[in-house]
Amino acid sequence: MTSPRDRDTQGRARNARPRDALGRPLPRGAEGVERAPEGVPRTPDEAVAEAQRLLDAGRPFHAHEVLEDAWKAAPEDERQLWRGLAQLAVGLTHAARGNARGAATLVERGAGNVAPYAQAPPHGLDVGGLLAWARGPLRADRPFRLRGPGPAS
Repeated sequence: MTSPRDRDTQGRARNARPRDALGRPLPRGAEGVERAPEGVPRTPDEAVAEAQRLLDAGRPFHAHEVLEDAWKAAPEDERQLWRGLAQLAVGLTHAARGNARGAATLVERGAGNVAPYAQAPPHGLDVGGLLAWARGPLRADRPFRLRGPGPAS
C-alpha cells in the first residue's frame, strides 16, 4: 500500500514534515524550525543577503534552499555560479550533520562551479574568499561569507 505524498499547490511532491535547523526531517507533529519558503522571486542582492542571514544563524540547509531558488531563476551565464553557491551551502550542511565525506564532495563541486567567476565576480560576491574557505577545514562552526568582510548587504 502506498501512502499519499505531500504535494504543493502545483502538484509537485513536497515533504511537509517539520525539519530541524539542519534540514533533517522530524516526526510529524514535532516542532521544527521555520523553513525558508521555496520559489520566492528575489533579486541577486536579496538572495545573497537572505542566504548570508541564514548562514550566520547556523542554518546552511535553509541558505542552500534560497541559493537553489536563485540558481533556478538565474540567467544562463550565471547558473553555474548559483549552483556552486548552493553546493557550498549544502556542503556546510553535511559538515554540520557529521557527514565529512559528503561535505568534502559537495564543497569541491561547489568550488569548481564558482571558480570560473573569480576574475569578475558578479553581485559583489567574494569568489576568492569562497574558494579560500573551500580549501580550509570543513567545520560547522566555520560558515562562509558570500561577500567580503563587513556586514553582508
